[in-house]
Amino acid sequence: MPAVVRRFAAGRRVRAVWTNELGGVTFRIGPGTEFVKVAGVGTVDFADEARRLRWAAQYTPVPSVLGFGLDGDRAWLRTGGLPGVSAVHPRWLAAPDVAVRAIAEGLRTLHDTLPVSSCPFDWSAAGRLARLSPAWRAKLGDPPPVDRVVVCHGDACSPNTLIDEHGRCCGHVDVDAMGVADRWADLAVATLSLGWNYPGRGWDTMFFEAYGVEPDPPRLDYYRRLWQTEDFDAS
Repeated sequence: MPAVVRRFAAGRRVRAVWTNELGGVTFRIGPGTEFVKVAGVGTVDFADEARRLRWAAQYTPVPSVLGFGLDGDRAWLRTGGLPGVSAVHPRWLAAPDVAVRAIAEGLRTLHDTLPVSSCPFDWSAAGRLARLSPAWRAKLGDPPPVDRVVVCHGDACSPNTLIDEHGRCCGHVDVDAMGVADRWADLAVATLSLGWNYPGRGWDTMFFEAYGVEPDPPRLDYYRRLWQTEDFDAS
């Protein structure tokens, strides 16, 4: 256990609850009232995530920022917990139809609630393409015309939706890429993630009915390819 997590725990029970492909780990302290993300310095920008959390918290349920900093070769972000559990908690893996609706409705509420006009963060296709190599930009081609500009979550994969005991979305986590973009940037990732987390059947029809929009295959295809390309280009 990292020393910084041990200090924050102050004798309380600690459990690692999430790891990512870069070696970052999220620890839960106590019954879930606090969480600490720890990652190698240079692999994440927790100051940037903290800014997004503080901005979004004015309008929608996200974790409260308790602090962030460096501890040797590790960066850390300490946040307050929210009610509910992840959409990939065993309870919701056993009831995927409830989870899918909650994810879709929660994302629609997020898109309808966060104010584009005052959002200082960008996640547009143009901005993301500019960070790719010329070769990858050429492979992707130009993005489709914008449908509706919203403040996107930026990583709308299933685990980042929290669901309450009644099966409703009650918050979002991991908003480090949150920013203004076409809503299909989120919708493409959200529906792609459903197949990974709830295998065995297609969920797109249920998701789009709950969100309240007809599927748009060209936009879904483009934004899924952009999402996957960002991973390839960074590797």
